[in-house]
Amino acid sequence: MSRISELLPGYTASSVFDIDYEKLYAMGYRGLMFDIDNTLVHHGDDSTPEVDALFKRIHDIGFSVLMLSNNSEERILRFLKNIDALYIADAQKPDPASYEKALDMLGLKRNQVVMIGDQLFTDIRGANRCDIDSICVNFIRLDSERWYGWHRYMEFAILSSQKVYRKAARRPGPSIDRDSSASEHKMASSDIIHKGTVMKNIGKFFNGEILFCDISPAAYKLSEQKENVKKALKDLRGNERYARDRRKERLPYAAASSCSNMIKRAPGVDLTLQQNKAVNISLASRTFNHLVIHPGETFSFWKNVGKTTEGRGYLDGRVIRNGRLIPGTGGGLCNLANTIHLLVRNTPLTVTELHTHSDALAPDEGPRKPFANGTSVSYSSIDFRFRNDTDQDFQIIVFCKGEMLYAQLRCEHAFPYTYKITEEDHHFHQEGDKYYRVSRIYHETYDKESGKLLKRELIRDNHSEVMFDPSLIDPELIR
Repeated sequence: MSRISELLPGYTASSVFDIDYEKLYAMGYRGLMFDIDNTLVHHGDDSTPEVDALFKRIHDIGFSVLMLSNNSEERILRFLKNIDALYIADAQKPDPASYEKALDMLGLKRNQVVMIGDQLFTDIRGANRCDIDSICVNFIRLDSERWYGWHRYMEFAILSSQKVYRKAARRPGPSIDRDSSASEHKMASSDIIHKGTVMKNIGKFFNGEILFCDISPAAYKLSEQKENVKKALKDLRGNERYARDRRKERLPYAAASSCSNMIKRAPGVDLTLQQNKAVNISLASRTFNHLVIHPGETFSFWKNVGKTTEGRGYLDGRVIRNGRLIPGTGGGLCNLANTIHLLVRNTPLTVTELHTHSDALAPDEGPRKPFANGTSVSYSSIDFRFRNDTDQDFQIIVFCKGEMLYAQLRCEHAFPYTYKITEEDHHFHQEGDKYYRVSRIYHETYDKESGKLLKRELIRDNHSEVMFDPSLIDPELIR
């Protein structure tokens, strides 16, 4: 466990009075360890009627209670005048020995107990060392206090960093305040598991076993932001001219056309997310409908679409993160990028940036179509781009009607080539407890007049993890 991770609490609350103890009991906790000074009362103060009443309520819920304090026995007994509780004096927190002794005195397992305190360096650190869950509350201070000590300022910085971490992970703050919603509580209850996983992953990262982005959702988000900055700086240094013009009138020649259903209906596929995907595609397609790509210009998916935020109307669709299909705002736009990609492959336009994800997200509907999906986009570093290296203008026409997505690439006149996407050696292969779609996908260019193959380019050496129930794979395709 890294030193920083030892200081991170499982939960936070404003004060001991704001904790929802009924929720804690429902979550399976049966014992509470409390620090006293600056957690329950100001340092050195006796208990108050409010604190006495709180512990009566805690006992009525069914909790066993133990005071774990670095202060003297005399001070603890004075505090416990009207409170029935076990105690350990001179605990020397964060020494794990006192926490282990407390577990023995309570007669409970470590996953049944929560440590509640105000200090990261003692209360929380000691609990983490013993794999005991913890709640950090704001420390009690007097209005007259102007200096809190260096360790308090360090705690402020650490807890602020943890809030940023939670925000980056797009999860509610780990709070068990009484006014937290049921959904927040559910997220909070899983947070301890997440924190333990993060600490294990930190060790794996330093051992070179995983990448930084694999440590946690927050690490993934930070890595994503870093890549976005790198992408933006690279674009600033580059000399690409990006397509910006729109023309209401359509160019005369339809070079490639597509019509596809945006809603996938298959076993295990969430229909709501599919319908949300259709909304997202409709919003995004409007940003580059009728866009003209002049000779020498580059089309960038994200420079047109921009950020896919809730404020702009985007909904939760399916996204792939860390090898899992999960809901995410703006999810499903890979389908739109894939549609444009396939159109481009039927023209002399040049693909300059292409990323792929698994093309085995759901069972195939009808005959297998190579590259029917698999193009990957993620704002803004994972882009799809192509350049117009021809001597004529091209234009994108794309719009949605009902469940259907219609798209065309139009240009000024026909060109002397035809194009085809072909696939070889398509099958599924089991590796351990996972299945993968395996194939080689080629882009072929033919002379239109003679039919002669002019060029054959491998555009994907496919090895896609199957993201649906493997029992739905055609047994004849498994080898």
